[in-house]
Amino acid sequence: MNTALHAQPRTPPLTTKLPAVGTTIFTVMSTLAAETGAVNLGQGFPDFNCDPALVNAVTQAMQDGLNQYPPMPGVPVLREAVATKIAAMYGHQYSANSEITITAGATQAIITIILAVVHPGDEVIVLEPCYDSYVPNIELAGGKVVRVPLTPGTFRPDFDKISAAITPRTRAILVNSPHNPSATVWSKADMLTLQDLLAPTDILLISDEVYEHMVFDGALHQSAARFPGLAARAFIVSSFGKTYHVTGWKVGYVAAPAALMAEFRKVHQFNVFTVNTPVQHALASYMANPQPHLELPAFYQRKRDLFRAGLANTAFKLLPSTGSYFQCVDISALKVAERDLPEADFCQWLTREIGVAAIPLSAFYGNGFDQHVVRFCFAKKDETLQLALSRLAKL
Repeated sequence: MNTALHAQPRTPPLTTKLPAVGTTIFTVMSTLAAETGAVNLGQGFPDFNCDPALVNAVTQAMQDGLNQYPPMPGVPVLREAVATKIAAMYGHQYSANSEITITAGATQAIITIILAVVHPGDEVIVLEPCYDSYVPNIELAGGKVVRVPLTPGTFRPDFDKISAAITPRTRAILVNSPHNPSATVWSKADMLTLQDLLAPTDILLISDEVYEHMVFDGALHQSAARFPGLAARAFIVSSFGKTYHVTGWKVGYVAAPAALMAEFRKVHQFNVFTVNTPVQHALASYMANPQPHLELPAFYQRKRDLFRAGLANTAFKLLPSTGSYFQCVDISALKVAERDLPEADFCQWLTREIGVAAIPLSAFYGNGFDQHVVRFCFAKKDETLQLALSRLAKL
């Protein structure tokens, strides 16, 4: 008798490619917020609707029969709209045909860039704290992550440390401005210093600019596209989801010189091939009027100011918020015993006992560096922010 025929089915064992990766802190905190009825100021997405005209444009595109595969790099009219916007805002002209690609969100854009350019053993500099997809992306490509901390307290780039981290194996550096999670913005001087630092090297720049339209107090977003020495070596990433309040649509784009874009598209065509057709046409139609993205800084600055004014009545120490839709606070001065908890435990307590969810900044560091700082998202309805502030006033 062949006993193998009657053996219990067995799933073959695997050796994980990402041994340090579990469920993301964003999923953990959003799940806890839902379970406890807390106001979710943790995960970075709006709780308000987008412009109805944008939804109507998607419906119209569907009704017009635009429901089959689009070209692999994106529909031409949307790539033209992106190129026009970049030229108008930053003075750099990209070819819509060979230098713009539409992606399934910025996260897909970033992993595609890394898979396209990072070879096993290549080093990639990341500036911590950083968005949680960067490091796993590099590891999946077989690259070596080189972590350089932003200056604690101010989160400014330390160019001496960045310079010291560069070796002959450095393939790329990942920069994010406006910055998630710290809500800081790189200055023109910062970008010029980076340009000078990279000039004698062949290091590529991956510039994560998904919050490009959320820069406050009259400042300008210093896109890598503004600086010829950076633009020539940069993949620039942005997000329609962040800009137009449709994060669930998962549509973004990459701009890069033609030689770099050719390599990007080699990978893009095999990990997503392309992005849904009606949404691309709707976005192109909507972008014909630049006012929605030009008005975004004032829209979010008002929410930032409302939220900061309310937090000023608490024991939180407010850190600057000069860009993005985040606000970081130092919890050290709170009068509750929980102030001495690790950031992650404090956020759990805050969600369960106060009814407001936040994200610990330590989650954005590989070593869990704890500064007693947590991050709130203010991309919410005014009434959501007011409810959260009324609960936080208990502290």
